[in-house]
Amino acid sequence: MINSSKQARSADCAANPMTAQWGGPYGGVVPFDRVRVADFKPALQTAMAETLAEIDKIADDAAPPDFDNTVLALERAGKTLARVRAIYGVWASTMNKGEFQAVETEMEPKLAAFDDQITQNAKLFARIESVHRSPHTAGLSPVAQRLVWLYHTNFVRAGAALQAQAKIRIAAINEHLAGLFTRFSQNLLAEEAGYVLYLRDPAELRGLPDSLRAAAASAAAERGRPGEWAILNTRSSMEPFLTYAERRDLREKVWRTYYSRGDNGDAHDNNAIIGEILALRAERARLLGYATHAHWRLADSMAKTPEQAMALLMQVWPAAVARVRQEVADMQAIARDEGADFRIAAWDYRYYAEKVRREKFDLDMNEVKPYLQLEKLREGMFWVAGELYGYLFRPVTDVPVAHPDVRVWQVRSAQGRHIGLWYFDPYARPGKNSGAWMSEYRTQDAVSGDLHPIVSNNTNFVKTDDGTPILISWDDAVALFHEFGHALHGLSSRVEYPSLAGTNTVRDFVEFPSQLHENWLSTPEVLSRFAVHYRTGAPIPEALVAKIKWAATFNQGFATVEYLASALVDMRIHLAAEATIDAGAFERAALAELGMPAEMVMRHRTPHFAHIFSSDGYSAGYYAYLWAAVLDHDAFQAFLDAGSPYDAALARGLHDEVLRVGNSVDPAVAYRNFRGRDPSIDALLRARGFPLTQSRPS
Repeated sequence: MINSSKQARSADCAANPMTAQWGGPYGGVVPFDRVRVADFKPALQTAMAETLAEIDKIADDAAPPDFDNTVLALERAGKTLARVRAIYGVWASTMNKGEFQAVETEMEPKLAAFDDQITQNAKLFARIESVHRSPHTAGLSPVAQRLVWLYHTNFVRAGAALQAQAKIRIAAINEHLAGLFTRFSQNLLAEEAGYVLYLRDPAELRGLPDSLRAAAASAAAERGRPGEWAILNTRSSMEPFLTYAERRDLREKVWRTYYSRGDNGDAHDNNAIIGEILALRAERARLLGYATHAHWRLADSMAKTPEQAMALLMQVWPAAVARVRQEVADMQAIARDEGADFRIAAWDYRYYAEKVRREKFDLDMNEVKPYLQLEKLREGMFWVAGELYGYLFRPVTDVPVAHPDVRVWQVRSAQGRHIGLWYFDPYARPGKNSGAWMSEYRTQDAVSGDLHPIVSNNTNFVKTDDGTPILISWDDAVALFHEFGHALHGLSSRVEYPSLAGTNTVRDFVEFPSQLHENWLSTPEVLSRFAVHYRTGAPIPEALVAKIKWAATFNQGFATVEYLASALVDMRIHLAAEATIDAGAFERAALAELGMPAEMVMRHRTPHFAHIFSSDGYSAGYYAYLWAAVLDHDAFQAFLDAGSPYDAALARGLHDEVLRVGNSVDPAVAYRNFRGRDPSIDALLRARGFPLTQSRPS
């Protein structure tokens, strides 16, 4: 007999496409064609109620707790909510405007409260604790034991073992933080959409290559300003403008507009929000028994402690700053020779660095860009995945998408086995987060019937009006391969339990596969086949490739310092003991103490540092990119030592020991299984042209 509440939930599921099982080919696909914003709130409410009923059933089970009726049961729970949250996440990151923002503002705190209802369920935690302590657990498979450890660790870290009053306060903090994260993100979207520089005089475009002019014209036309040129307040528009625009006053204007996002003293200013976030995080950490938020965040990472992470950052900082001094001296000399009577400022760095590149290495990146077509590089990524892992990509049109710009490919093995689906959302649009990222719509899941992964890559290139090939910068090409590395990590997963599958691993390891895959862009095999001129089809000249490789360590001071400054401020601000923190003052003081070069700024200033203030995700964790860079350079060195970046045995080992296992193996062990030893920092320092050391991350 079906009880009335279950009947009601079934009726809700039938009426709301977001709560229904995903139908269609490939084991089910996301029903993007049936999504309405009005359905999000009821879908989330229905799915949360269903999940809580499933949790209560597990917690109230009269049978003694064991792996199957507790931990495995938890793995099977919440599937409806997982589907709804996947769709909700797509709208939040790629179509976040209008009525959806109201839904997000209302539902984010409720979702946080819902999560706490589960982790603070005393009866449920008692069962998890019992399984964790049971001598029978030692007889489980290693992967099952790791799943038990993961559940127990996550519940304890969320406060499940605390007294009642502390739990109540933790829940209140999490709910408040969820609202603050949403406001921070929506403010940033508003700042990026609201501050657009429109140019009307062609003379203002002096120095910009034709491809950038065309993109700016297209962006202006799309915003109802035909005949003008729009420089958007996003990194993909800012960086090329600062690199090529001859008008110094306009460079300064674009630079100041971009780096003041969230810091304009208006309705979208993020500084007060940051102060609240930091205070709440510090209080939560103390309640959980940690000295600081940073200590809480890193307790289950590869680094283990903030001190170890800081040690790695500071190991590289002095050499990177010294390199910046050299770079600035080279730029100042050129500016002086041109008759300039100013000192290099932050809005000059990219412009004069490009001049130094041309003078020192006879390399003009404008010569490279005509060979970097977005779609050809996408084909190159597919080819690399085929060479390394035997993956084949077939475009499909029988799958609904969230926006007409999105395209889908089926991924198969060399033997024809279905691997998963890859979605590509390449173009900028209002309501879409800036930058580039990977998302998992469905994580590989053997518990629920061998469900294959569905992943997406998202970028923000400006779409051309006339259909001409989109030309991208070398840095954008690197980012493209980086995000595809995340996608391959998700696609390659073959783990029994979804909580341990794909990219569900610690933050300072999850960036390793993505950063590693950047290396294949510059291999001769990719460049000769896919870096072809957009007009003639001729491959990029070998002499030009040689210049790119010769200049590989060029401007590494700038790239490393702008990243390290952000990572160090992130760590320091989350180690701070002050009750209240003025983020702007803290940022200035921390950079002054570090000796930050005056000619540049952090890659992400605190008022728009979405990595650490739009969620807890990368908070006290931005260091992870450098930690993972040590792994990635050390790993790629193995391919170089073997004589080929496409060495079959190493590629098979990378797939089987790293990409395939997700978090079913401790990351340090997974790396050791692949490399045969712990990582060394030497390959990273060598690649960036910095002095070598003998230290290793532990």
